[in-house]
Amino acid sequence: VQLQASGGGLVQAGGSLRLSCAASGRSFSNYAMGWFRQAPGKERELVAAINWSGYNTRYTDSVKGRFTISRDTAKNTVYLQMNSLKPEDTAVYYCAAAASDSYYLLDLEFPHWGQGTQVTVSS
Repeated sequence: VQLQASGGGLVQAGGSLRLSCAASGRSFSNYAMGWFRQAPGKERELVAAINWSGYNTRYTDSVKGRFTISRDTAKNTVYLQMNSLKPEDTAVYYCAAAASDSYYLLDLEFPHWGQGTQVTVSS
């Protein structure tokens, strides 16, 4: 599966952005999807993940209540709606796919990656 991320940009603290990740190739519905981010000097972290059906999601603690991951199977696209953005959310964001037909988002390995999209939040 090939992934194409978009939607990053510069926004003021408290603002919103929506990232999109369009998938092509193998059946999108066979994959769990994740959004990762990496800030300068920091390790890459999993921000949010969604299972193949869209009925199970998980978030890192720092974005809970602010970010929402969703997927549109008809459009082969996964989204990350980011609200109440903070300067510490500044990073390059990546989408990734893991072959999984499980409801649970456990022990996922993400071999498929899109290019990053820069999100910058100014204070």
